[in-house]
Amino acid sequence: MQLRPLGRTGLQVSTVGFGGSPLGGVFGPMTPALANATVRAALDAGINYFDTAPFYGATAAETALGQALQGVPRDRYVLATKVARYGPERRDFDFSAARVERSVDESLARLRCGHIDLIQVHDLEFGSLDQVVNETLPALDRLRATGKVRFLGITGLPLAALRTVRDRARPLVDTVLSYCHGTLNDATFLPDAADLRRSGVGVLNAAPLAMGLLTQAGPPAWHPAPPALRAACAAAADYCAQHGADLADLALQYALSLSEIDATILGLANVGEVRRAAACAGRAPDPALLAGVRALLAPVAGVTWLSGRPENN
Repeated sequence: MQLRPLGRTGLQVSTVGFGGSPLGGVFGPMTPALANATVRAALDAGINYFDTAPFYGATAAETALGQALQGVPRDRYVLATKVARYGPERRDFDFSAARVERSVDESLARLRCGHIDLIQVHDLEFGSLDQVVNETLPALDRLRATGKVRFLGITGLPLAALRTVRDRARPLVDTVLSYCHGTLNDATFLPDAADLRRSGVGVLNAAPLAMGLLTQAGPPAWHPAPPALRAACAAAADYCAQHGADLADLALQYALSLSEIDATILGLANVGEVRRAAACAGRAPDPALLAGVRALLAPVAGVTWLSGRPENN
């Protein structure tokens, strides 16, 4: 597995990042034995970047990851988690200094480690961007001085909100995580990603399968994509099947080939998925298949959905 520098942090991260939400049972039952096997398979495959959050499985994902990493030398993995989101509703967000400081201590206990490499503001578009800039990030920066966290990041869906916070809090932001905008159907993050890399900010691309849109099975019922986007992705899946291929493999190969990205974060639920992701990391997308799929997706390229407060979109 190739390692890349994560911006100016000095951290070296695997091109495939381990998305921890499945460890919390978000996509189906997860046992401690399965979580342990999946995490160890990832380490064996050369995956060293693990990204989780208190929100995933109502803290279950952090607990499972902390257990699975017991006994692994701390320098073998880069550990990232998040603050400010603790449930599915808007009332479950808290960007206050007191809460995020307490959240870091809670995460350290669940993860059973002495420090977090990267602490990120989770889905910042659900809060006041002024508060994120003037209260949340400075509180995390104070924790950096204690050694509990090493680097600070921001995450979210609306690119404008990420851009605003990064520009206003430039000295504090070490990484930016965008999701569903570095995919076959939506590459709108890539110009920003290139600018971020040039300025030394680490670039993380999550949800390369667009939360299930870019799979043969299609997205879950709750997916917020509009009908036209769902239909185009379904047509792309059919096209891949007709050519003896799998849309998810192509989508992941495409995402992993992007030179603007330091790590692509994918939710991994079992050993088979780990091995499949590792195989995609070493294989370039088929040019003819890629061209055919992108032609089908061209009418909906860049189509997205609202997330968080209206003023942050």
